Amino acid sequence: MTEAHERFKANQKTIELDGLSYLTLRVAYTDVGEGEPVILLHGIPTWSFLYREVIPILAHKYRVLAPDLLGHGYSDRRDRFDRSLRAQTAMILRFMDVLGIERATIIGHDTGGGIALKLGIEHPDRVKRLVLSNIVAYDSWPIDDMISLGDPNWRNKTAAEVAAFVASGFSDGLHNPDRLTEEFKRGIVAPYADEEGKISLIRNASALNTNHTMALVDRHKDITAPTLVLWGVQDPMQTITDGERLAREIPTARLKRMENSSHWLQQDAPEAFAREVLDFLRVT
Repeated sequence: MTEAHERFKANQKTIELDGLSYLTLRVAYTDVGEGEPVILLHGIPTWSFLYREVIPILAHKYRVLAPDLLGHGYSDRRDRFDRSLRAQTAMILRFMDVLGIERATIIGHDTGGGIALKLGIEHPDRVKRLVLSNIVAYDSWPIDDMISLGDPNWRNKTAAEVAAFVASGFSDGLHNPDRLTEEFKRGIVAPYADEEGKISLIRNASALNTNHTMALVDRHKDITAPTLVLWGVQDPMQTITDGERLAREIPTARLKRMENSSHWLQQDAPEAFAREVLDFLRVT
């Protein structure tokens, strides 16, 4: 673990959500700043720590909420509930309800972007704006590493082996080598470095389902919220081709290509990422 990880974790709050499972599920989240709510959604295998350098910049002007998805980070990791995009979408809606947030800007990355798409299409009354950042869409996911990790036989590996496997893939999603820091690598894998976290990450991977985004394709045109498609151009996993297609299919969308950035663009270029988001929020 690192000092940055410990500091970020210490500042998280927790909330108990019922109505999602036979269990009451715990969600860890950051809630800082004041004003209009902005909700940041991470993907797999990360957690809200991915946004650690973005959050303080946005919080100067907005109330920024960054939950850990179910089974991710320090939210509930018990091996007894659904972690699919559908289940995560229901969790975000319940999260908003319990916190009294009627409507928010939703910023989604990776699988968190799949959740953002579902919210924009199926719950337009809850979404003021959308930012879609190198998201899962169409049939370009899950990537090979996540398919491998979803094999239940991975439970026979040690937590350290699983964490090392996850960390070994980070370089593929970063354009700038100097941003592949120990703080980033160790902070991202920290929640998955014990036995409960290991099993939870394997279950998260096994819940990935291409059908959940393919079911949305014909409905991208139904999104009415102003939408920014903010894409790291050098991403080899969720390519700019998908970003360009989304921008064409969503009537309210505009595409912003982030050069010199790859999949983890919040780590590759956090200040540029935050600046593009703030500019978009200012004019919409």
